Amino acid sequence: MKIAYVQPEIIAGRPDINAEKILDFIEQAKKNFAEIIIFPDFCLSGKFCGNACDKKSFMRDLKYFGDKIIAASDGIKIIFGNMNKIFVAQDKKIITEKNCGEIIQLENLKCKISCEPFKFDGDKNILENLIYVNCVGIQNKGKTIYTFAGESSIYNSRGEIVQRIENFTEGMNFIELDEIDKLPALEIPVESDIEKIYRAISFGVKKFLAQIGINKVVIGISGGIDSAVAAALYTKILGAENIYLVNMPSVYNSATTKNLSEQLAKNLGCKYLIVPIQESVNFTVNQLEGVGINISNFVRENIQARDRSSRILAAISAAVGGVFTCNANKAETTVGYATLYGDEAGFLCALADLWKFQIYELANYLNNKIYQHEVIPQGIIDIVPSAELSTAQNVDEGKGDPIKYLYHDYLFRAFVEKNLSPEDILNFYDKNILEDNIGCEKDLVKKYFPSAKDFIDDLERWWKLFTGMAVAKRIQSPPILAVTNHAFGSDFNESQNLVHFTVGYKNLREKILSK
Repeated sequence: MKIAYVQPEIIAGRPDINAEKILDFIEQAKKNFAEIIIFPDFCLSGKFCGNACDKKSFMRDLKYFGDKIIAASDGIKIIFGNMNKIFVAQDKKIITEKNCGEIIQLENLKCKISCEPFKFDGDKNILENLIYVNCVGIQNKGKTIYTFAGESSIYNSRGEIVQRIENFTEGMNFIELDEIDKLPALEIPVESDIEKIYRAISFGVKKFLAQIGINKVVIGISGGIDSAVAAALYTKILGAENIYLVNMPSVYNSATTKNLSEQLAKNLGCKYLIVPIQESVNFTVNQLEGVGINISNFVRENIQARDRSSRILAAISAAVGGVFTCNANKAETTVGYATLYGDEAGFLCALADLWKFQIYELANYLNNKIYQHEVIPQGIIDIVPSAELSTAQNVDEGKGDPIKYLYHDYLFRAFVEKNLSPEDILNFYDKNILEDNIGCEKDLVKKYFPSAKDFIDDLERWWKLFTGMAVAKRIQSPPILAVTNHAFGSDFNESQNLVHFTVGYKNLREKILSK
């Protein structure tokens, strides 16, 4: 029995496009004398269709195109998913119907069809299935954009992969059923987490840009690691001729970071613009103080960030017919360490599901594996992370962000991805097992926080931001490209509620501080 299995690129909400592609694959399978052809779940509708599924007219379309696929089952058995059902069609009629996620059993063939996004931290346990089929492409839930890797594979009875379709690639393969257990196991290259992440992000960004019809991108570069990684990523996708790198210094920006920004642009071969902002920042401050508004140092910092994004980057993007990026990472997004309508603005947060340590890993991967030479200057990788919005953030003096990434990356990840509360964190701290449970280096807590009060003050500061103002910022932030199942947006269920510390936390806090 010859089997065809298909890894198609699915366009959510466009059953007309998907059906045309499906029917073409069926015709190819017939010409190759396949007796069964297998498609993924949701291959007509897409998995994320928004409120289209609430419309009777859309549901009629799904039935109309589903009937076309059923009608094509003369001489071939077709397995496909439509909305929340799996259908097996043969001789122009449905012979089997199951719910999504159920195993299809045909003679001695097990089949698992799926429509799951790429998540590098969630390996699928599918070894019990002979055939696993998934789709490729991107789909979104509005605030969260997902890449679909495919991973379509044939497993023998020993759980070994004997045939597969390359991830992030549309295609169809054929296999004889009685040959599955005779084929040798494939030697599948082992990918590091950062390699998987790079493939997912670059694929997702490329598809998203094509989907919205954009081929020019403007990136504000500061001499810091996040904007440098964004610049290298987008340049690889669109080509240097379509990327505008903009450095927007104020009096607080050092010669060090300005030189690093220029070197980055030269290494990548991108258009490089220097647009100083101090004059316009002074104008805004003077204008507001002239009408009696007191401008604090903190507000001055925000004025700089908004001037860069809302004024300069937005205007350049409009002028060149492109978009500008949001370069935020996941640590900053977690606690709202960004200026609303400033550096939290942009058309897409491509890096906002990556912690800071992953940003550094991605920088080295881009240099060593993708470009195979140093495009991101080593100075950018080595320099202390800093927004350079005041004298308190002077990088030449080793002053930077208030986030101590070697520790806070892991604390924030415990909040977001392990769903731990301050009570859990304080319990670990009290038992001297915190680093083991959140995954950071040993002895960092003692290094950063000499006393229990220092530790508790820090914990409460970030928890208040995470569950307070940062929620409002995340709600208004650009869409995030997801690579985990804990991406902010649709995956992370949150509401704008009051900050809360549990009774257990308060009791433990009192006990620790009274020692």
